[in-house]
Parts: sequence; C-alpha cells; structure tokens
Amino acid sequence: MHKIEAILQPSRLDAVKDALLDAGIEGMTILEARGHGRQKGHTEFYRGREYTVDLLPKIKIEIVVTDDLKDKTIRAIIGAARTGKIGDGKIFVTHIDDAIRIRNDEHGESAL
Repeated sequence: MHKIEAILQPSRLDAVKDALLDAGIEGMTILEARGHGRQKGHTEFYRGREYTVDLLPKIKIEIVVTDDLKDKTIRAIIGAARTGKIGDGKIFVTHIDDAIRIRNDEHGESAL
C-alpha cells in the first residue's frame, strides 16, 4: 500500500476530486493548508497599502491506495492539477506497512 499526499491550488480541487473518482479512487482526506514553495508568495494592495502574502492557500489531499492503483492515482492528480505555471503543487508517495479499520479490526488492503 502507498500513501499519496498531493499539495495543490485550491482552484484545482474539484477537477482533481472528479478525476480521482473517475479513476475509481473513492476514499480521500482533504485538508486546507497554507504554505509556499519556490514562488515565495506575492505582494498585494489593500486600501492603498502594499503588503506581502508569503503563505498562500493550498489544498492537501491524502489518499492510501493499493500498490496496483498507485500509478493510476498519480496520473489522475497530475492530469487534473497541472496548469503549467509555478505553484501547481507537489505529490509525495510513501509506503504504508499496514492499515487497520477501527470498526472491525480488519488489517491490510481490506481495511481500505
């Protein structure tokens, strides 16, 4: 099993969620986050004053999938999240040793 964490622009959430559902990925956790990468934020004007926004709003999606769905999940996220501009986000993949369903103590892939 693998845990896939994707950090992306909030405007791409619906497209990514739909792409994942179309790919057969049903379970996911979506979190609101703030951060920045290489773009280091930007400056804005509010009531005539300039200020720096260095922590930009982001969305974090966490998904745990079986080994055979890993590549399909990654392709779905990339296909829906990519705009070709800086700030599109990142995907992190980690190996998961076990998953346990609390309700009935199922272990492994059957717990997903």
